[in-house]
Amino acid sequence: MGEERVVITGLGVVTPIGLGIDEFWNGLLEGRNGISKITHFDPSEYRSHMAAEVKGFNPGDWIDEKSVERMDRFVHFGMASSAMALSDAGLNTFDFDGDRAGVIIGSGIGGAITIQDGYSKLHERGPKSISPFFVSKLLINMAACMVSITYGLKGPLSAPSVACSTGANAIGDAFRIIQRGDADIMLAGGTEASINPLPFAGFCATRSMSTRNDCVEKASRPFDKNRDGFVMGEGAGIVVLERLEHALSRKARIYAELAGYGNSADAFHFTAPDPAGDGMNRVMRSALNDVGIEPEEVKYINAHGTSTVLNDKTESAAIMEVFGDHCSDLKISSIKSMIGHLLAASGSTEFVSTVMSIYTGNLPPTINYEEPDPECPLDYVTKGVESIDLEIAMSNSFGFGGGNVCLIVKKYEDKK
Repeated sequence: MGEERVVITGLGVVTPIGLGIDEFWNGLLEGRNGISKITHFDPSEYRSHMAAEVKGFNPGDWIDEKSVERMDRFVHFGMASSAMALSDAGLNTFDFDGDRAGVIIGSGIGGAITIQDGYSKLHERGPKSISPFFVSKLLINMAACMVSITYGLKGPLSAPSVACSTGANAIGDAFRIIQRGDADIMLAGGTEASINPLPFAGFCATRSMSTRNDCVEKASRPFDKNRDGFVMGEGAGIVVLERLEHALSRKARIYAELAGYGNSADAFHFTAPDPAGDGMNRVMRSALNDVGIEPEEVKYINAHGTSTVLNDKTESAAIMEVFGDHCSDLKISSIKSMIGHLLAASGSTEFVSTVMSIYTGNLPPTINYEEPDPECPLDYVTKGVESIDLEIAMSNSFGFGGGNVCLIVKKYEDKK
């Protein structure tokens, strides 16, 4: 039996610029900025005062009230995005085989809010104040588990945690499961809700976040010469991946085809990327090899593009190494300029954006790009939306600890 073709049939997102695929995609094309001063807590004593918070989200719109209290915010996001993706795919009204449907939804930090609240209760009121749902609320796998339970998805179940490449890693692993014939349908992606005092203080301590506190709306500026760090965001991105024949049998709308997956490790440092870009280089080449295409066939890269000095110049150098002279014909953008860095949800949310670029031919801009950096000399989309005839696109995700993922999306074509 040959490898199964895998297509994307459903998209669901909770982001700082909108809930659901329409709000999110329109926001990206408009260059909408989701970054503002933090409202979740008082940030005045922190190095960084801004974040990309999800606004207007009511978990009760997606989850029954009793269950809402038993879940952390990162699970709320994962549940809502999964419901959106299933509905978008038309699977909410389709009688599919639950034994052949699985879930891979990861998180980097998991129940950060639950941990902070539990710590406060323990020290203020003692151990009897801790909820019996404390452990289940904080576990990283709980978003995947609750989606599985809610929708009767009894196939493969997993919850990777690979820092900022988690969501993309989940999609790649789900792709492999369908490819080898172990499932017909997989929900996959990442979710994160860490804009609260303890993890935020930890990221401030790494000095990797922007301190442009006097102009927060311009703090996230990937590839710009004056970038000074990333801006933390929150949210979730979940996709429905489906075996092509299964999607065709139910006459599903197909956004695009997931054609390639690369995964590599820097094996270098706790937080910093390998300055030689070796892991980034290898992961892009691995994904290209997985599809069996040449670099010249890729026309667009949705970059990891964090707005940190090291990441942006290293990613740019790795792209130049892989694509060579083709870089002059290669468009690149980073949506982190608008939605911030969603940590474990960044890769899956950016994958959704890449899928929409393939589906519509529109490339979202990188906002706040004002002064070119000689160390980032590529063709970044910076002057609003660009429309091109797009057949193949790449989505890059790189994480703390050196985890690298590359996903390649193709325009869907019926080869029969």
